Amino acid sequence: QVQLVESGGGSVQAGGSLRLSCAFFGYTYSYDCMGWFRQAPGKEREGVAAIHTPSGDPYYADSVKGRFTISRDNAKNTVYLQMNSLKPEDTAMYYCAADGCRSGWSKLLPDRFGYWGQGTQVTVSS
Repeated sequence: QVQLVESGGGSVQAGGSLRLSCAFFGYTYSYDCMGWFRQAPGKEREGVAAIHTPSGDPYYADSVKGRFTISRDNAKNTVYLQMNSLKPEDTAMYYCAADGCRSGWSKLLPDRFGYWGQGTQVTVSS
C-alpha cells in the first residue's frame, strides 16, 4: 500500500519561511518521481516542484524558482519543500504526490502522479 503523509504547513507573514515534509511508505519503486502541488480555493491544482528521487534532479514552476527548494532524504523516505520569501499568493493547500516517472512528470502535470497525500495548509498573510 502506498501512503504519503505531509506535515509542516502553517501560517506565516509575507517574507517568512516554512518547510514542508512528505514521508512516504509502501512500495518504494512507486516513488522514483515525487512532486509538490498546491491548490487555492477556486483555482486548479498546480505543480510547484518535483524531484527524481534516485538522482535528486529538481524541477520548479516559474512562480517559485529561486524561493522554493525541493530535496529528498532517501534514507528517511522523506521529501522536503523549503519555502522562503513567501508571498500571499503562495497561500494554498499543498499536496505531496508520487509515481514511477511517467512521461511528462517533470512538467509538473498533476495527472502524471497517481499517489497523493491528504495535504497541508499554508497561509501567508500580508
